[in-house]
Amino acid sequence: MSERLQPGDTAPAFTLPDADGNEVSLADHKGRKVIVYFYPAALTPGCTKQACDFTDNLDLLTGAGYDVIGVSPDKPEKLAKFREKENLKVTLVGDPEKKILEEYGAFGEKKLYGKTVTGVIRSTIVVDEDGKVEHAFYNVKATGHVAKIIRDLGI
Repeated sequence: MSERLQPGDTAPAFTLPDADGNEVSLADHKGRKVIVYFYPAALTPGCTKQACDFTDNLDLLTGAGYDVIGVSPDKPEKLAKFREKENLKVTLVGDPEKKILEEYGAFGEKKLYGKTVTGVIRSTIVVDEDGKVEHAFYNVKATGHVAKIIRDLGI
């Protein structure tokens, strides 16, 4: 099980394929703040709610200097279906090997309906302009999470 990131840590670098198969790197966003959120699976109810909330608030977030990247273990083809079906505007990238999910502490043991399972831990990491972790939220709820981030960031 990987360590959870703490404020002040250097955010692990990544380059992952987006819904169109293009590579997206954290380094592409240097000089801007980035909200990197980790979710279990595209096209599921909670993840759809969360992605739609980020899309609905994207103008507000980008206007405040934040880019948003959603990371799941899905392949680009599934991400493309998810984006089209839900009209998502956030950047979605896939990590089928779960390497980045693990580096960010967003994959490991979690409770699901009272059982301990291994899987994606719904998490959000806010990275500052210099690539350092500003906030690290783990085990977040899909519903209401975006509103809470906006409040916590003072946007």
